[in-house]
Amino acid sequence: MAFSRVFSDPPSKSIFRTFAVMLLSILASLYFLHCLAERCGTCIPMERRETGPVEGFYVSKLKDFESLRRKRLKKWTSTRPLVMRRHRVSEENLPGLEANVKLSNSLDVHLEPGGSYLDTGKLRTLGEGSKKLPQAIIIGVKKGGTRALLEFLRVHPDIRAVGVEPHFFDRNYDNGLEWYRDLMPKTLEGQITMEKTPSYFVTHEAPARIYAMSRDTKLIVVVRDPVTRAISDYTQTLSKKPDIPTFESLTFKNRTTGLIDTSWSAIQIGIYAKHLDNWLQFFPMSQILFVSGERLISDPAGELGRVQDFLGLKRIITDKHFYFNQTKGFPCLKKAEGSSKPHCLGKTKGRTHPNINPEVVQRLRDFYRPFNMKFYQMSGRKFGWDD
Repeated sequence: MAFSRVFSDPPSKSIFRTFAVMLLSILASLYFLHCLAERCGTCIPMERRETGPVEGFYVSKLKDFESLRRKRLKKWTSTRPLVMRRHRVSEENLPGLEANVKLSNSLDVHLEPGGSYLDTGKLRTLGEGSKKLPQAIIIGVKKGGTRALLEFLRVHPDIRAVGVEPHFFDRNYDNGLEWYRDLMPKTLEGQITMEKTPSYFVTHEAPARIYAMSRDTKLIVVVRDPVTRAISDYTQTLSKKPDIPTFESLTFKNRTTGLIDTSWSAIQIGIYAKHLDNWLQFFPMSQILFVSGERLISDPAGELGRVQDFLGLKRIITDKHFYFNQTKGFPCLKKAEGSSKPHCLGKTKGRTHPNINPEVVQRLRDFYRPFNMKFYQMSGRKFGWDD
């Protein structure tokens, strides 16, 4: 009776308001339960989820997170300088960045124009490099100017050279290639490893041994007027052994007949054509470069230009790197490798030669002339020692 009266009588506004609130509450509760079940379902390995991508609430959040990560990475690269170190990259924990960036000698990373650290294949893991067998060797000759050439070349950022003479292919070959490799400085990709041992040029076994290491090795020989070279060789020995015989007595087997003693090493080294013939049994002339010891003094930048071309390097060492030292009588570096100060070769270089009998000097020039002519022909360059 009461129920029928409620619907038969005009309802009051308060009753309708209460009814509406209750209905909305029920609908809201049902919607909440529906949404809760939908969200929880994304975390449950239901069959529907195994056959397709993740859906629902977590998809939205994952996309938001990925978008935020990309924005932060973009901001990171735009606010960092374009030169950075390896440890700075690794500390950011950026996954998926691969390597392919040019390296400088200072171990810095340089982006190519328009490049980005986030571009696939643009970032290479940096390090201190690795030790490699030399790709180029200064093989001779003694007292020709090999030390000067090596010191000049070490200015180039793409050349790394061991300072001491390894003497591997003449004295220490039994120690093995790993021993030899361990003597070398570490190099980065694109850098050339070098060494110099002048006695290789006159060592009969050296060509075959170097060829066995690598047939592609580039060989550099610094040559000098053989007469002047022989006197310089004698001067060096004299400084260590003041009691040795005179130059004249060592030059001849018989002074009366004027027969030259070719067994004396100071004389033998200067027979360049004979030694070159041994190297040509293993290496083509295209892999051998002859540097003029005289022009290394009068025009160091010019000779260094030829060497850089031969090694396939950019001509970085130029006239601006040298100045002529009047006291020593040869060029010096304005800035040596790893230093901001001028650098000249030590006191053992540029020694004053003893006075040699002019008749003996002329006899030596006559002796060397035919060998020099043959050497000019073989090397394809006239050095002017007989002018």
